[in-house]
Amino acid sequence: MTVGSQEDLEQLKAVGQIVAQVLRDMGAALEPGMTTGELDGLGRQGLEARGARSAPETTYGFPGATCISVNNEIAHGIPGERRIAAGDLVNIDVSAERNGFFADTGASFAVPPTTAAQRRLCQTTRKALERAVGVVRAGTPMNRIGKAVEKMARQQGYTIIRNLQSHGVGGALHEEPGYIPSYYDPADRRVLHDGMVITIEPFLSTGAEWAEETGDGWTLATPAHYMTAQYEHSLVVTRGGAIVLTVP
Repeated sequence: MTVGSQEDLEQLKAVGQIVAQVLRDMGAALEPGMTTGELDGLGRQGLEARGARSAPETTYGFPGATCISVNNEIAHGIPGERRIAAGDLVNIDVSAERNGFFADTGASFAVPPTTAAQRRLCQTTRKALERAVGVVRAGTPMNRIGKAVEKMARQQGYTIIRNLQSHGVGGALHEEPGYIPSYYDPADRRVLHDGMVITIEPFLSTGAEWAEETGDGWTLATPAHYMTAQYEHSLVVTRGGAIVLTVP
């Protein structure tokens, strides 16, 4: 989507705030013993109370309001009967539609007691997202996003999940540009333009580089001995930088 009016921007900000607030509330409610289905129920209530609809459910028929992935299940996890345990690393992805406008956000949460390795991975992944957002500006090569992420990952000794990428958003959950790598691709000649609406969502790992399907048609996972974290914002590209839509 390209923002064409102030009304477009206000609608995007509104749905961005909704998904950010629901993500924050779900993270705050996360505790050992609850099921991922119960956590998803809180997300559904939060979206419905704010007049929004689950984007993966309405767009793709996903079997849940939000995606909840535990430990080596790193994306598109189906909420259900799995009980969250102390020490788990839980990724929550919240995307929604309101009035025809879409926003997408996500974060990884380590359930106490946390480990130093979990905290370091999460902190580095957040920083990678911040660095990538910081390079966004109309006229900038799109591959600078991946370059910023890759530089941070390599400096801290992490790998990047290469088949999970950022994307266009705003008028649909996934739209043009269809993919934005979280690694540097010198062959990518695309340029960010004013008003473009995109996500940035790096997945950093302790060694994995690829997420595989688990067989349920949705969940993507790495080998069990790796840890992976993800953080995601939706944003609008402007000549002055990025307008981040998903900060609560």
